[in-house]
Amino acid sequence: MAAEIFRSRYADQPLNIARECVARHAHSELAKKTAMVFVAADLSYREVSYAELEELTARFAASLRARGLTAGDRLLLRLPNTYAFPVAFFGALRAGIIPVPSSPMLTGPEVSYLLKDSGARAMVTEASLLQSIRHECDLSALAAMYVDGSTEPGELSFSAELGAQSPEYEISDTRGASPAYIVYTSGTTGYPKGVLHAQQALFGRLPAATQWFPFSEPGFDRILHSGKFNWTYVLGTGMMDPLYHGKTVIVYEGENSAQRWIDLIGKFGCNIFIGVPTIFRQILQKTQAGSAQVPMLRHAMCAGEHLSDEVLSLWTQRFGFPVYEGLGMSECSYYISQRRGEPAKPNSAGKIQQGHIVELLDENLQPVPAGEEGMLCIRRDDPGLFIEYWNADEANAQQFRGNWFLTGDYAIIDADGYVFFMGRRDDIIKSFGYRVSPFEVERIYRDHPAIEDVAAFGEQVENEKTLISLCVLMKASQSFDETALLEWGAARLASYKRPKKIHLLQKFPRSANGKVLRNQLTRAIAENENRKIS
Repeated sequence: MAAEIFRSRYADQPLNIARECVARHAHSELAKKTAMVFVAADLSYREVSYAELEELTARFAASLRARGLTAGDRLLLRLPNTYAFPVAFFGALRAGIIPVPSSPMLTGPEVSYLLKDSGARAMVTEASLLQSIRHECDLSALAAMYVDGSTEPGELSFSAELGAQSPEYEISDTRGASPAYIVYTSGTTGYPKGVLHAQQALFGRLPAATQWFPFSEPGFDRILHSGKFNWTYVLGTGMMDPLYHGKTVIVYEGENSAQRWIDLIGKFGCNIFIGVPTIFRQILQKTQAGSAQVPMLRHAMCAGEHLSDEVLSLWTQRFGFPVYEGLGMSECSYYISQRRGEPAKPNSAGKIQQGHIVELLDENLQPVPAGEEGMLCIRRDDPGLFIEYWNADEANAQQFRGNWFLTGDYAIIDADGYVFFMGRRDDIIKSFGYRVSPFEVERIYRDHPAIEDVAAFGEQVENEKTLISLCVLMKASQSFDETALLEWGAARLASYKRPKKIHLLQKFPRSANGKVLRNQLTRAIAENENRKIS
């Protein structure tokens, strides 16, 4: 008989993220409290209370059902950081429909792939973002196309739909284990993988509320995140988690500059600031700001890539407190972090948060001793763990073994419980806070008529700065033109996935079985340059 699969204690409990983050506050003493402040590039802003957010999400849920969508259908979100995102996200959850956030930077072919793979029956976007892909995507199969801004025949005005629907739509009767939302993450096949999360993912992140966040209960907290909602990191720390605890979130869409973040913190009285290490480094390098300029700021958090000791030290000197680092993945969000009140160890991302069910295991799924390398594995009954990869039976079979999810992240845990991250074995590139699969970049360039072969990798060009680079082998009689090749990628890849440098090689370093050795590409480039000089 097959072994019993562990289930979390929330699996069978009534649970809907829209109720927990919005509705329960709207029917409490927090009803009039500001839930979210949406700030435009010119610093004009719109405040939305919990009561108003409740009404807007109910109206959108009613619209989705009126347009023929039913529980379990998928809704693609292609939106910047505006009010439409949380309204659509929570409105879909309210109706039992699965929202699928996507990056506004994706190209038409990339959006087409997400529409097809997710089987989305509707989409919400902005007029300008729709215009950029209108002629590259087949949108005819969608039951509804909601557009925030000017519309064309056959498209629904997002704001008009909200005004036309009832604000009394009931919340879907879902359970902790019920599907909630899908986020797409870079995969090893060259195509993104859909990561299906359950409603209980909200409760799976509760350990962060006491071990990474400094939430005061009750009390004043205003949170600003520098990222976009489509990223799991921001979706949690910058929206769902603060709203669940009844806080106020500052949401910004506009110019991304170091001084602008300081201005926003000051103007809106933010006491918690969240970003990627690059943002903190830029603030230190490009502004003179310190605690005197933002006296209300008392806590900072980062994830996405490792925070250097230099940035940590300089930030602490200027602002009077450290940046607390976290580590996670799309499949389980953040489950490792540095804890307030505990010393940080150099090169460590902190400790596994108490409440998560995580072990460091060897290839036989046996615990490894302290100080030895193993793979971080998450047990199935950890409520933060995703349900499965969407439409990806092979990936599910590879990464779920018995009651464990194999993250692919290797680490060492010392005797004090500090985690020292060793990296992934799938060559994912981390550049400026983004995680990009080399296979996704290579897939695009393999279609280039002049390229024989291609290998993408992360190239460190200076301390703390890694670029997505490409090595190419050209076909016989074809000339190498780096500018033209960069333009090829620019037309087909989101900006954060595009190579910034392309190198011509005569051959790639390979293993005995023919696999490209990415960790040797930098040396191959240097040897090639030396040959040209000599």
